[in-house]
Amino acid sequence: MKSLSGIIPIAVTPFHEDGAIDIPGQRRVIRFLIDSGAHGIGLFGNASEGYTLKEDERMTLMKAIVEENNGAVPLVASSGHTGTDVAVAMSREIEAMGASALMVLPPYYLKPDAEGVVHYYSAISAAVKIPIMVQDAPLLTQVPMGPDLLARMGRDIENVRLVKVEAPPTPSKISRLKQVAGDSLTLLGGLNGQFLLEELGRGSVGTMPGSDMTEAFVRIWTAWQKGDKATAATEFARHLPLIRYELQPGMGVAVMKQNLKDAGIIESARVRHPTRGLDAVDIAEVRELRASLDLFAFRWAGAK
Repeated sequence: MKSLSGIIPIAVTPFHEDGAIDIPGQRRVIRFLIDSGAHGIGLFGNASEGYTLKEDERMTLMKAIVEENNGAVPLVASSGHTGTDVAVAMSREIEAMGASALMVLPPYYLKPDAEGVVHYYSAISAAVKIPIMVQDAPLLTQVPMGPDLLARMGRDIENVRLVKVEAPPTPSKISRLKQVAGDSLTLLGGLNGQFLLEELGRGSVGTMPGSDMTEAFVRIWTAWQKGDKATAATEFARHLPLIRYELQPGMGVAVMKQNLKDAGIIESARVRHPTRGLDAVDIAEVRELRASLDLFAFRWAGAK
């Protein structure tokens, strides 16, 4: 993988109603994201409920995903952990199974200082050969990583090549990172693409949203790349109510799964605790928000 840019959705992890992982459903999600025009696919992130997966489940899913993807797009797999040795071992294993890059949160249980953060990412880098994306998500981890620290890691740690910027305000942080890191780090946004246009204007190369609106995000990104900022802004504004609704802490994944279930791509919108499922009022609101959007999920020929 020489570069990574564009729309890299985080794939949801489908479960059966009894809570077991749904491998055929996961394969359909991967095919759907590829057909949606995704430039890459993120795995086992927060929107995948990766924090609920057992190690053997993660590896079973990884095997199926690599087979289904069959080299179509880069796979960016989350391999962070609260322990450095475990993160190193997981990163090695996921690389061996076919990941194109690693997306790595810092340790967030015993929160390290700057030198501890550098040690953690250096240890992972020394163990792998693929690029590392630092996931800068202090709202989740409570581990702040300032622009100077991130730039230092981009200079000094061989495989740290990308940053997923999820530290609000993200546009200004991207501007500062571009100033201090130059082209040594590739910058992408997150937070379900909430500030995609502003981030692109400041120097990011794309974003990593959820799974249900990939085709819309690709159209927005493509219009921006062509210099048609008016179309990008219009399309973004049309989808913003649903984007905003999906940003509610603790339930955004359930909204994405509900849309994919209603479209016939997954059989169940089941989530694993502590993710919160939707009640009847939530579901009615979601369906109303998407009613005028003509989401590609509801036109995809590969749905059941």
